[in-house]
Amino acid sequence: MLKIDFKDVSFIRNGHPLLDNISWQVHEGQHWGILGLNGAGKSLLLQMITGALWPSAGSRSVLGETLGKTSVPDLQRRIGWVSFAIQSRFYAEDPIEGIVVSGKFASIGLYQPIDDTLRKQATQQLAALGIGHLITAPFKQLSQGEKQLVMIARALMANPEILILDEPCTGLDLFAREEFLHRIAALQQIAAPPTLIYVTHHTEELLPFFDHLLLLKAGQVHACGPRAQVFTERTLTDFYQKPIRIYPFANQRQIVLPR
Repeated sequence: MLKIDFKDVSFIRNGHPLLDNISWQVHEGQHWGILGLNGAGKSLLLQMITGALWPSAGSRSVLGETLGKTSVPDLQRRIGWVSFAIQSRFYAEDPIEGIVVSGKFASIGLYQPIDDTLRKQATQQLAALGIGHLITAPFKQLSQGEKQLVMIARALMANPEILILDEPCTGLDLFAREEFLHRIAALQQIAAPPTLIYVTHHTEELLPFFDHLLLLKAGQVHACGPRAQVFTERTLTDFYQKPIRIYPFANQRQIVLPR
C-alpha cells in the first residue's frame, strides 16, 4: 500500500514556485528521513501531506485517500505530528494528562471530559516513553526533552498511521537528544508502528531504521530513494554545494561534516 503518493506537486506564491514538481512515494513499511536547508520547502511539503495546504498543480493521495475527494479533518486524525511549533501552542499551566488526551481529538486544548478509558490510555502512552510519573504535572515543569516526549504521547493517542517528527530535537542538549532518540527507536517495538517521517538538518539524528531519504533543495527533489543510494559523499557534496565527509557516529548513525 502507498502511504503517500505525490505526483508533480507544485506550490506557487506570488509567481514564485516554492515547491516545484514534487513526485514522491512512501510505501508500507518504509521510514523516511527528509533533509533540506532553510527555505528548501520542508514545512510546505509536510503541510501538503496533512491537507493543510493546497497545491497549485499536481495530485496527492495520502493513506489511500485522494486529497480533494476526502474529508481533510478525518485524514488529519490519522496523521500524528510532533514539532516545536505545536508544542508552543500549549500553555504553561496545562496539565500533561489533558495535553496527551487532546491528541485523541486532534485538538489544541481539551473540550471533552477525561473518562477512565482515556486516562488509562494516556498513562500507558506516557509510561511507554518513560515519563509516566509526569502525568499530573503542569507543562511548565517539564524539560524540553520531556515536552517533546509528551508531544509524541499525544500524537500516538489516535493510533496514527503516519507520524511526522518535524525537527523534534530542536532545543535539546546532547544528553536529552540521545535519550529522546532512544525513545524514538523504541517506537519500532510497538504493535503496528506508524510510518515515520523524520525532518532534520542533522544527519546524526537519523536512526538506522530510516531506510529512505528525500533531499529537498530550493523546492525541488534533489535526490530520493533508498538510504544506501542517496546517503553518499558524492550526492551530499552536490546537495550542499560544498565538499563534505561522512563519518561514523554513535549507534550505527552517521554524521556529515565539512571536509
